[in-house]
Amino acid sequence: MTLEQYKKEFSEDDAVGWLEIDKEFDNLYPNQEPKHFAPPLPYMLGGEDPLDGISYYESKKQEDHYHFITYGFSELYYNEEKVNGEFSKWGFELTFRLKPFEADNGNPTWVISMLQKIAKYVFKSGNWFEEFHYMPANGPIRLETDTDITAIVFVNDPEIEKKQTPHGEVSFLQIVGLTTQEYEDIKANPEIREELVNKLKENNPLLITDLNRK
Repeated sequence: MTLEQYKKEFSEDDAVGWLEIDKEFDNLYPNQEPKHFAPPLPYMLGGEDPLDGISYYESKKQEDHYHFITYGFSELYYNEEKVNGEFSKWGFELTFRLKPFEADNGNPTWVISMLQKIAKYVFKSGNWFEEFHYMPANGPIRLETDTDITAIVFVNDPEIEKKQTPHGEVSFLQIVGLTTQEYEDIKANPEIREELVNKLKENNPLLITDLNRK
C-alpha cells in the first residue's frame, strides 16, 4: 500500500491496525461481542500497562474455551510514517486459549495480568517473540494456584495466519501452557520444542491450555 492509498483509505481517527485484528476475529466469531479490557490510563499517556486492550471470545471449537487476543504489540493507530513497513511495530500480537477453570467463576481476569506482564517485558527489554520461543512463569501460570502449568511456549495460532497490514506484517502467536517437566525437558534440549508441541497437538489440536493438566 502506498502512502497515497493509505491517506485516501484512512483518516487520522482510524485505528488502522486495531481494525485489521478485529477483521480476523470477526471472521472466527461472527456476531459475537467479546469481553474487552482496557487499562485505566493508556500507556502513551503514562499508564503502566503497555497493551491498549485485551479481548476474549468464547469458542466452542474442539471444546469450550476462551480465546484471548492482545492489542498493542503491533501498530494500532493511524501513522503515515509506519505505512508499508516490514513489520508492524513488534510484528505480532499474542493469543491464548484457556479451558474454563472452576476457580475463575467464568471470569478469567488473571490472564489479563499475565499478558500485560509479558508486554512489559517486551517493551522494556526490546526482546520480541517468535514461534517456539519459551519461558518460565516463575511459578504457577495462575498465581497462587495448585497447577503444574508453570511455563509457556509460543506457537502460531492454529486458526489465524500471519497477515500483511498497512503497517507491515503481523503474526498471531499463541501462548501454550507447559508443565514443569515439559519446560525442564525443553530447557535441557531446546531442539525438541517443535516435537513437543506436535505431540501436544495430537490430543489437543488447538493447543488449549488446561490448568488441570499434569
